[in-house]
Amino acid sequence: MSKKTIKKILIANRGEIALRIIRACRDMGLRSVAVYSTADADATHVHLADESVCIGPAKAAESYLNESAILTAALLTNADAIHPGYGFLSERADFVEKVEQHKLIWIGPTAQMISKMGDKVEAKKTAIECGLPVVPGSDGAVDTLEDALKWAQKIGYPVMLKAASGGGGKGIRPVLSKDDMAEAFQMTKREALAGFGDDTLYMEKLLLHPRHIEFQVLGDHHGNVVIFGERDCSLQRKNQKVMEECPAAALTQKQRDDMIEICKTAVKKMGYTNAGTLEFMFEDGKFYFLEMNTRLQVEHPVTEMVYGVDLVREQIRVARGEELGYSQSNLVPNGHAIEFRINAEDPETFIPNPGKITQYSVPGGLGIRVDSAVYPGYSIPSHYDSMIAKLIVWAPTRTACIMRSMRALDEFVIEGVKTTIPLQQKLLKNKDVRNLDIDNHWLEEFLKNS
Repeated sequence: MSKKTIKKILIANRGEIALRIIRACRDMGLRSVAVYSTADADATHVHLADESVCIGPAKAAESYLNESAILTAALLTNADAIHPGYGFLSERADFVEKVEQHKLIWIGPTAQMISKMGDKVEAKKTAIECGLPVVPGSDGAVDTLEDALKWAQKIGYPVMLKAASGGGGKGIRPVLSKDDMAEAFQMTKREALAGFGDDTLYMEKLLLHPRHIEFQVLGDHHGNVVIFGERDCSLQRKNQKVMEECPAAALTQKQRDDMIEICKTAVKKMGYTNAGTLEFMFEDGKFYFLEMNTRLQVEHPVTEMVYGVDLVREQIRVARGEELGYSQSNLVPNGHAIEFRINAEDPETFIPNPGKITQYSVPGGLGIRVDSAVYPGYSIPSHYDSMIAKLIVWAPTRTACIMRSMRALDEFVIEGVKTTIPLQQKLLKNKDVRNLDIDNHWLEEFLKNS
């Protein structure tokens, strides 16, 4: 691949991730273009970007998901490239094709790879072809109730029905016995059609006590691939991550090394380029492929803190056609990092609590990073995701990281709206969390009993 010129990047996103990309652009001497809805006219990313363009009203469908408006903004400002961040248009293969048709550079993987890994059935086939361990399940789509019953009998209950086009913890349902299948099958099909416009389902064995372990990957256009080690994202509520750690302290060094090699081989075989994440369930010492996210992850900062690499910078370098410039042996983890997602929600009911922030004071000191775009007097819109900040803490060991995190959460002051900081504080004090005696279902049970 010949090198491409990128001098100005349009950021097709908002909030903290837009601000994160603007900062990477500044560090690289690149100009940035912010897009914003009318609800975000006073947003931080709008003021810190070199240029800004309003692309529509508050509703995401009419602004941040408005492909024509974003492409028009890129062309009007003479941007060379588009960075999607995560969410919104970041995994829309058809949008990537439109970007490239307009002679713009897409900072992410190819449209073909996004399409292939976005379809859960196709992604599982690809995983098997590339040597990744998978959860036992159907060898394709499960189209009828009869098919579902046959596959469940073959796999063995309990099983999980999943939408082929699903994501974000939606379109999935556990089936514990044959008696539950008929109702679960119809409900999941309806949810899949309503949520994703596609009612195709597939089936997998339901793991009862898995951990969620994911591996950050990066590939260039010259065949070079590196794996940045792993993150433990097992603390989840309704399949949404609440806390993430790097490295996954529950793994042995051999398990870690073996999976890095397996992931590296698979990514090279795929021909994957730019940043992505291979996600796995981990139970009884075995890994099972879950999905691949073909974009930057919300939790990428913990990897950056442990490996000392700016992943957004690397994404831009790869999009320009540059080689990675380092090998797997250069990636040596240092210390431990934990990310806390701070949402504007009631910490007990989890009902979103948008409103005006009257006081905002972030923690500081060695090993503390806050990724946020809010400020005192900022009014949180009700139209978008409720996450308003990410607190990322680094320390030489996991124990020291937990202690530093408690101090940082105590210092973090957000008033005017309710936030999930009290929940994060409660989790850090829990002995199961401290002793790594958790799995993907632990937080749900904890919340039921607390």
